[in-house]
Amino acid sequence: MLQRVLFDRRIARLYVVAALAACTPRTPTALIPPEVGPATAGQVAEWVRSTQPTGYLMQRFKWQLRDERGAAGGRGTLRFAAPDSVRLDVAGPFGAGRAAAVVVGDSARWTEPQDAIARLVPSYPLMWAMFGTAREPAPSDQLRGIQTPTSAAWQYVSGGDTTSYARIAGAPGHLLTEVRHGRTLVGRVDATLGPDGRPVSARLTVPSVPAQLDLTFSASTTPPVFAHDLWLPGQH
Repeated sequence: MLQRVLFDRRIARLYVVAALAACTPRTPTALIPPEVGPATAGQVAEWVRSTQPTGYLMQRFKWQLRDERGAAGGRGTLRFAAPDSVRLDVAGPFGAGRAAAVVVGDSARWTEPQDAIARLVPSYPLMWAMFGTAREPAPSDQLRGIQTPTSAAWQYVSGGDTTSYARIAGAPGHLLTEVRHGRTLVGRVDATLGPDGRPVSARLTVPSVPAQLDLTFSASTTPPVFAHDLWLPGQH
């Protein structure tokens, strides 16, 4: 019990550290405490499922991107179909700069234009994290982690690549996600969660650019189904 209490306090402090690291991305700290021990694939899979919507979900959001070139923003819509398919549509002010994509798991089925995902998000786990959803590890990944009633932390290691998650219960809750290639921090996401576990906002910080992408979610609906042609290119 004492170990769990201490772990919960450590995870709560991690949120503060992550917020500070977002402001000073050149000196990032590791998301998962080094004392966290091995985890099983079953433990992780059960937790991942708890982060995923069921059935169909449509959310509208505002986006704001800041990098060394300046700032840009607009609106977007995501349409999620369980377990791991999403249609994204984004546009700038007055509908300019439209882009769309369909992503299944960790690959894009199509994008319009071709770099629609890459120019905004450097990895698919970070993209999913901005929607409040975690990805399952690959069968060959080495896993560490721990879960308590108020927090959870998981880490997947595949060769030199590491994906880490930390979820903190509360009002609001937070899902922190970090992706590293070797010692290089690719990006970190802080998704603020509402009472239903879905994100109300999310911030992606990419130190190498540096860049910051913010999403603020508004309307959310759960339609009974999506039209089949929604998943085809050229449809709006």
